[in-house]
Amino acid sequence: MSNDTESLISQLLDAARAAGADGADAGMSRSEGTSVTVRLGKVESAERSEDVGAALRVFVGKRNASVSTSQLDKDSITELAARAVAMAKVAPEDPYVRLATGDEVASDLPEIDLYDPAIPAVEALTRTATTVEAAALDNAGITNSEGGSASHGEAHMMIATSNGFSANYKRSSQGFSAVVIAEKDGAMERDYDYSAAVYGADLDSPEAIGKSAAARTLSRLGPQKPPTGQFPVIYDQRVSGSIVGTLAGAINGASIARGTSFLKDRMGEQITSSGLTFIDDPLRPRGMASRLFDGEGLPVQKQAMVEDGVLKSWFLDIASAAKLGLTPNGQAARGMGSAPSPGSSNFYLENGDISLDDLIADIDEGFLVTEMMGSSVDMITGDYSRGAAGFWISGGKVGHPVSEATIAGNLKDMFMAITRANDIDMRKSTAAPSLRIDGMMVAGS
Repeated sequence: MSNDTESLISQLLDAARAAGADGADAGMSRSEGTSVTVRLGKVESAERSEDVGAALRVFVGKRNASVSTSQLDKDSITELAARAVAMAKVAPEDPYVRLATGDEVASDLPEIDLYDPAIPAVEALTRTATTVEAAALDNAGITNSEGGSASHGEAHMMIATSNGFSANYKRSSQGFSAVVIAEKDGAMERDYDYSAAVYGADLDSPEAIGKSAAARTLSRLGPQKPPTGQFPVIYDQRVSGSIVGTLAGAINGASIARGTSFLKDRMGEQITSSGLTFIDDPLRPRGMASRLFDGEGLPVQKQAMVEDGVLKSWFLDIASAAKLGLTPNGQAARGMGSAPSPGSSNFYLENGDISLDDLIADIDEGFLVTEMMGSSVDMITGDYSRGAAGFWISGGKVGHPVSEATIAGNLKDMFMAITRANDIDMRKSTAAPSLRIDGMMVAGS
């Protein structure tokens, strides 16, 4: 980070102490990005954004308060710190929230490849957006386009505390997508595809993504409602990460401490099919959610949260660890608009060893889900229901498209019925291969 940024975050901490805080920590983010959208071969928009934000958390005895701002002149910083201290003084005491100690904070930061120095110019982004859309439109049956887009962004993150910790890192991301429309017998369908990564060299080609967007759209023409009953459901890897994300929420230490998770009493027990291991890896090179330290300045490490189906750890920050009588494990996440809280980084289910075709091959009747919409998930009971679309499976083969479906079950049973394919995309921050879950309720016609 620049000297100016380091100076600003020091000013925040100094202002907090001057206002009467016993301690404080602060985070700062500077981000910038460029995006281009093209529709039917013409540029619709080209945008450039530059944002800066800061978050300050202050401690007065056992009380604390958090504030955020994008106004970082000297007077605004002084006023912000004074307001935060005033808020803390009237807040209820919280014996669990505190600053990380000098022994706890990261001392040796890992070296992780998070930043691609090759920054595409707006002309290059325009060519990519044009190419991905053109590749999608160049398919018989595609009748219209909602556009092709390409973008690049980077962010600089810094955290500092009043007891001496200060560290920062820079990360980049880029990607492109196409959304197109097909029509049959007066009914229209749309679909998309995209590619996103930290490094441009890790992206798929725009031509391949455009062709895939077209193929996905054409395959959705003429959908039917599925039959109602219990069937095997396949979550295509495009949507299977949602199951992993739901598990992350269920083992979040804040939820466990509140008693609001259906897994709150299951530590050390089998909660998923045997053989399944769920990993949180903040140290993955070129990972979309990799980080050098957590949101409270603690060191980070690769951890098996569920190993061979057995629950091994909660996602913890300092406060949730204290409430549960545990040691914090470096999994605090921090946004510029909120205080630190437990959260995942690159969280994924390890790959399986069979293909998606093999996962489907012995299904007489079932549902391949490629899109989900809406959500009704009760994290206390585990009851699960979502709208879905995709394709009906018959005789071990993928058949006609399906829409207006609902899939339902209970997460406790669903996790115990997972079978994996071998098609994970590790560029995603929350990832899983295609998943098969038998015995789910499908509702349609």
